[in-house]
Amino acid sequence: MRAKAARNPWALAAVGSALLVGIAGCSDDDDDSGGLNPPATAGLPTQTQLAEALAAAQSSANGGFGLEMWATVVDRSGIVVAVAFTGVQEDDQWPGSRVISAQKANTANAFSLDSLALSTANLFSATQPGGSLFGLQESNPVDPSVAYGGNVADYGTTSDFMVGKRIGGINVFGGGLPLYTADGNLVGAVGVSGDSSCADHNIAWKLRDALALDNIPGGVSATADDNIVYDITAGTSASGWGHPECSPDATSIGNALPTTNPIGP
Repeated sequence: MRAKAARNPWALAAVGSALLVGIAGCSDDDDDSGGLNPPATAGLPTQTQLAEALAAAQSSANGGFGLEMWATVVDRSGIVVAVAFTGVQEDDQWPGSRVISAQKANTANAFSLDSLALSTANLFSATQPGGSLFGLQESNPVDPSVAYGGNVADYGTTSDFMVGKRIGGINVFGGGLPLYTADGNLVGAVGVSGDSSCADHNIAWKLRDALALDNIPGGVSATADDNIVYDITAGTSASGWGHPECSPDATSIGNALPTTNPIGP
């Protein structure tokens, strides 16, 4: 098991300021890659590596329903580089979760920095009515021509129509995590979907750990990383970054992730 990396806790005021930074790769271009960055980034997993890590993470206890899953990886410019699923074939999972996994990957990438990691779970409370980021979930919509194009039989394979294209999308519940190399470079993000949002987060965390792309620089959780935060009481998050609980088991597993699957190079 890898040792925990040094962390850099952030004050909430600093976090709020960081979120005002523009998203890389948001402008439209004529080609599918957006023309802003190369369509592939060194250090990101292949489709086979993603599928293997997803299967291992999904097969462990996660506090959900034990359903089959989708996972998507995007690079730093928001371009999809790999899509995978568990199960025997495409449609053993919730069909809608393919695009949701891509939304989550896009969100975690779009709102994380080299100095600050934010999971999609961290964004739930701030995006509710009255929250400091309310309306964020309506920004940067999914490109439907990318999400639903191509042959359904290719979904979740190396020929998935989303691969090599910018998907867009914002999702504000558990399952999306930024990806950092051992030297601390933010290279993209992974999104996982197919179970409860809490189980999705737990699976994504274990998947990222298996890929060794979890050298997190700092975050808003009590352990100064991007773990899910369970601090909502009577509808209010004490930290402002809380996520609803899904089940006692999912909460227990999620709270223990920094110990059972510690971040680090």
